[in-house]
Amino acid sequence: MKRVVVFFLAGVLFLFPLMVFAEGVDNQKEEELDKSEEKNETQMLEGAVSGLLMEQSTGEIIFEKEKDKQVAVASMTKMVAQIIILENIEKGNIKWSDKVKVSKTAAEMGGSQIFLEAGEVMSIKDLFKGVSMASANDAVVQLAEVISGTEKQFVKLMNKKVEELGLKNTHFTNATGFDEENNYSSAYDMAVIARELLKHEQILEFSKVYEDYLREDTENKFWLVNTNKLVRFYKGADGLKTGHTDNAKYCLAATAKRDNMRLIAIVLGEENGKTRNSEAMALLDYGFNTKKVKILKKKGSPIKTINIAKGTKDQIDLVSDSDLGILENKTSSKKKYSLSTKVNKIKFPIKKGNVLGKVYVKDKDKIILEKDLLASTNVRKLNFIDVYMKSLKNVILGKIN
Repeated sequence: MKRVVVFFLAGVLFLFPLMVFAEGVDNQKEEELDKSEEKNETQMLEGAVSGLLMEQSTGEIIFEKEKDKQVAVASMTKMVAQIIILENIEKGNIKWSDKVKVSKTAAEMGGSQIFLEAGEVMSIKDLFKGVSMASANDAVVQLAEVISGTEKQFVKLMNKKVEELGLKNTHFTNATGFDEENNYSSAYDMAVIARELLKHEQILEFSKVYEDYLREDTENKFWLVNTNKLVRFYKGADGLKTGHTDNAKYCLAATAKRDNMRLIAIVLGEENGKTRNSEAMALLDYGFNTKKVKILKKKGSPIKTINIAKGTKDQIDLVSDSDLGILENKTSSKKKYSLSTKVNKIKFPIKKGNVLGKVYVKDKDKIILEKDLLASTNVRKLNFIDVYMKSLKNVILGKIN
């Protein structure tokens, strides 16, 4: 027996230095990786005034440079206009097929345009295509007039949306992005705006297309080429918005998706379009090479099911408006996370998309992420007839003795 114990202790003593050595090697590798990442970071966005890299589902910032600096952002301004236009489409206030007669004001807009003529009739879809692909000033002003009557009134909606998003370094005086006093944003605010725009998934149907046509069945056929060249040359790129004016210089909000992860890269104030594109791609490369997203719940899948008393539905699923995921380093060991929820007091009527609570993601006891829980469907309060019909149904089905 003593001999067995001696052999056991000898084995432990033999293995212990190897274990310590292995752990030391792993730590050294992690330190070397961290130093390598720091080196890469210092070389990014050298030509930009400011910029930022964000993971879309979590909103986590991976890289930043002067993220809150107020600067001109040129036609990236149009992303807020696109949000408002898509909201109106989703609410049914306007339809893609609606035909619009072009105003003199819209037709006279300069800069990037699709050369609208006063009195010309064009669909909402084609106008939006012009905004999304060609960054057309005439098209965005025409859509602003359709929704609000005038561009000036539409800009009020844009600034209201900025306030709703809680942004502190953004203000607009026009819908086009023309250089004007008090027309500015920041890299961080632009990333949040891009993230909000991506919640409207239809935007990608327009922004990912490299070339298309307008007025295709007429003598004035117009070739559209996307101003965002990354959608053609960068793997996974499918949007989002370019910008250029003398004051703003060359700007870009780029998004790309690979596997479970979508990144948003913001590059502001570059000297030329070539540098803008290369530095945006370098940002995206850095994110895809060093980070990954662990998906805990897919967008729209039930996170919690709650009982509804006195409602037209007995139960309702609570969901998230985007994937519930955790951003991790690619070198991270596998972690286990837990979910907890908090449900608000239920008030009728419940509308699909209403915030009904919170979901918390925990790493051990530490909350590392929280998101809103949304109603997955509409529920209204039972009235007298509803109660009667429900009771009758239960009797027929034998649920009531």
